[in-house]
Amino acid sequence: MTATATARAASPALTVDLVTDGPAFAALAPAWGRLFGRCAAATPFQSHAWLHSWWLSYGRPGRLRLLVVRAGRDLVAAAPLTLVGRPLPALVPLGGGISDYADVLLDDTDDGRAAGALAGALADVARTALVDFREVRPGGAVERVYDRWRGPRRTVDDSPCLELPAVPMDELIARLPSGKSGQRARAQLRRLTALGVRRRTVGPEEVDAALGRLLELHRMQWQGRKVTSEHLRPRFRAHLVRAVGPMVRAGNAVVTEFRIDDDVVAVDLTLLSGSLAGGYLYGAHPELRERKADVAVMLLDACARHTADGARGTLSLLRGDEPYKHHWRPERVVNRRLLMARRHTAPLLTAALCGATTRQRGREARHRWRERGDETP
Repeated sequence: MTATATARAASPALTVDLVTDGPAFAALAPAWGRLFGRCAAATPFQSHAWLHSWWLSYGRPGRLRLLVVRAGRDLVAAAPLTLVGRPLPALVPLGGGISDYADVLLDDTDDGRAAGALAGALADVARTALVDFREVRPGGAVERVYDRWRGPRRTVDDSPCLELPAVPMDELIARLPSGKSGQRARAQLRRLTALGVRRRTVGPEEVDAALGRLLELHRMQWQGRKVTSEHLRPRFRAHLVRAVGPMVRAGNAVVTEFRIDDDVVAVDLTLLSGSLAGGYLYGAHPELRERKADVAVMLLDACARHTADGARGTLSLLRGDEPYKHHWRPERVVNRRLLMARRHTAPLLTAALCGATTRQRGREARHRWRERGDETP
């Protein structure tokens, strides 16, 4: 027997379970947290607190399809999914809509057995549905599952994310395209100091109240303008309050308040994992802009402080290709959509690809209109 075969024989047998009810999902939190720490590709959107809270706010009874793979008692892989019927019958990741990245969790030490077991279990659970992983960051753990898929499969581009290196603010300013741009950024930092803006990290016991202020300021800053309507809904507020407190305690989120004197003028929520930090949501009082404060510089400075130690490799500006983000010369990293089907569900894969192609052409057309300065129809 070879050394490899001996090692495999000594490894615990793998077992795969399908979890379909909320209480069993909740009970996985401790083991999930340990696996999250052993999956370098994991983003904050794969934390148990975020996904379980999402399920409570957005999940539909009877639709949970959570696959977990164990080696003995240890959790070594997990695929958090839900079954949807529209526009096509599909298994899709939990967190959709309000999460910037989707993925599975897979132990970094896996030799391929857990990834293979997860691929096989996904095929069994999918039955007559497509497996549709949207918003996968390049290098995501689910790519190892995709590599072991035995049926029809395809990958297509999904949303762009803009990323900066995880360096201190001074080095981000040095990346700006001209000396004048750097001078303006430094002048904005000095102006924030002159206005008396003070930054304070919120403790776990204060998170709920701070999130309430964040959402109210977010509503105020967008009043009269186009806003993501979901951010104003009670179910989103409930999700955020449930998820962020445990994430702060686990080191996967930071809530920062900005004050002038005794008044909170802005609140920022930054999400963290071992590989990245991402500014997820903020609220800023309109008075800040009236006083010529550069809110983008203020927030980036705060976010950069969570990556300055070099422990995280990426400062992500998350999804969206907004022009103001390009000021900092970020790298454009396109998320991937991984589609997996069985032989008899291959027509679903074809239909999904047709829909994806149509949407991509629409995005490209809108991008061309913006570059020409035309109005989007």
